[in-house]
Amino acid sequence: MVLLETPRLVLRRWRADDVVPMAAVNADPEVMRWIGDGSVRDEQQTRRGIEAMEREWHRQGFGLFAVEIRSTGELAGFTGLSVPDFMPELLPAVEIGWRLGRTYWGQGLATEAAAAALRFGFENCELGRIVSIVQLDNGASERIMTKLGMHPVGETIDPSCGRRVRVFELSSDQYVTTTR
Repeated sequence: MVLLETPRLVLRRWRADDVVPMAAVNADPEVMRWIGDGSVRDEQQTRRGIEAMEREWHRQGFGLFAVEIRSTGELAGFTGLSVPDFMPELLPAVEIGWRLGRTYWGQGLATEAAAAALRFGFENCELGRIVSIVQLDNGASERIMTKLGMHPVGETIDPSCGRRVRVFELSSDQYVTTTR
């Protein structure tokens, strides 16, 4: 069982009691504004999403972690790695992504969690390249990508929703150079 710890967070696999708090995150229109077409998700959709995340762990050996606040045990959201099947033109690729509840925005938690997931991807999974996909005008996520050492490599259309996106990437060689 993979478990990552940072000074303020625990990144862990999903549990049944994560569905309700994650559904609350997914039900917030401001959180979902930059996800796909911006639609919120209910508890049943969230449950199916968590089940899909767990299947990816079994299939790939990596996936999206539940992000828990160390001091309180509260679920803040998720971060981690996934295969961006919704963007076939990028494949083969592994994407890093995150989604935290609004209560946790502006504290550097997404960057802290994503940095741990990025390290896991390069050091434990031995990935050669990790991408991140962001809808245009989502400056907060672009700032996180930049802090992670990622750089933009192009723009395209997300076929799942028709919105323009920017693709960032970081190679394992670049990661090694930036972490020394």
